[in-house]
Amino acid sequence: MVKKVLKVIRWSVGMIFVSTILAVVVYRFIPIYFTPLMFSRCFEQMSNGEDVKLYHEWIPLSEMPKSMPVAVMASEDQRFLTHHGFDYQAIEQAAKEHLMDGKKLRGGSTISQQTAKNVFLWQGRSWVRKGLETYFTFLIEMMWSKQRIMEVYLNSIEMGDGIYGVQACAKQNFGIDAKNLSRGDCALIAATLPNPRRFSSKSPGPYMRKRLRQIENQMKNIPAFPKEH
Repeated sequence: MVKKVLKVIRWSVGMIFVSTILAVVVYRFIPIYFTPLMFSRCFEQMSNGEDVKLYHEWIPLSEMPKSMPVAVMASEDQRFLTHHGFDYQAIEQAAKEHLMDGKKLRGGSTISQQTAKNVFLWQGRSWVRKGLETYFTFLIEMMWSKQRIMEVYLNSIEMGDGIYGVQACAKQNFGIDAKNLSRGDCALIAATLPNPRRFSSKSPGPYMRKRLRQIENQMKNIPAFPKEH
């Protein structure tokens, strides 16, 4: 009986492993129209008695302004092009600030980690979810190019209440297609990303304007995002 149970467990673990690999391989090539985050937000809206809002339109990286990847790297992950999914320098610095200065421990999630979480996992904080996030981050860094990770990130990231991806954000908040966003517009969108349901790129306040100026200055030190070869 014990052998049968162990066999079922091994078979189940093997199937889960194979299915995750397959999902990552498939998502390397096809547009991702829905994510767990989108479904989660829709259920939240329904449970709160609100109308369901879901604005999302997939576009390739080539149809986004060149400033958009640069802006999110300046805001969220300045070593995106050089790390392999995890920014150990940022993690070490955050730990030092927490231990020496008593500052609140920052998350320090990279663009790769945020992409893995948004596309493959549920929201929330637990060791199980964090472990799976690490696993999927490793997989996408191994199987996807940096260009594909950025493309998926900019199409799936939450950019407002019910707004996902740069094309939907451009249409809802600026009334234009993403390709027509200015450098300043891109920096403003990036400024909202720590909390896009609290901060709006449509009606930015003084804090957002300050963040915008900071990101525009940081963008000067970020290299142009390379094309995929």
